[in-house]
Amino acid sequence: MFLSTIGIIHFTSSIISLISGTMVLVKSKGTKTHRQLGYLYTIAMLIVLATSFMLYRLHGSFGILHWFAVISSITLLCGIIPMLIKRPKGYLKLHLSFMYWSVIGLYCAFFAEVLTRIPFIFKLDKNIVTIFYTLVGLATTIVGGLGSVYFRKFKDTWINLVDDLEK
Repeated sequence: MFLSTIGIIHFTSSIISLISGTMVLVKSKGTKTHRQLGYLYTIAMLIVLATSFMLYRLHGSFGILHWFAVISSITLLCGIIPMLIKRPKGYLKLHLSFMYWSVIGLYCAFFAEVLTRIPFIFKLDKNIVTIFYTLVGLATTIVGGLGSVYFRKFKDTWINLVDDLEK
């Protein structure tokens, strides 16, 4: 990934997305800081997603992580467009849900990316494809599962906050 300018841009934007996305999740909602961090996250994620498809062209194969990038693109757009156009009714709830899952998806991608480096670090040549998909599945299942538990735990609190913001 670091062998090209696109790879460096992808990596840098990913780190910016992880940091700003995390800050958006943990800080107060609806504030000026929230909006600024949210726009930073959105722009950085658009760069991450665009460069992920450019990296596909460099590597020559469209893999599972690229399909996740397609899903991530849809999730990000479904989270930001309602906020920009202030529609439909209840758009803040759509924004909350889709942007939350956008950040969780980024965490899934991060951990999948980290775990899929393990076979190369330990020079495991046998069953590399099986190991790769197992590690991607493991990262996605664990992080997505934890994200789901957290979302269900706090969703009502967040929805009440959104209801207060809409008043």
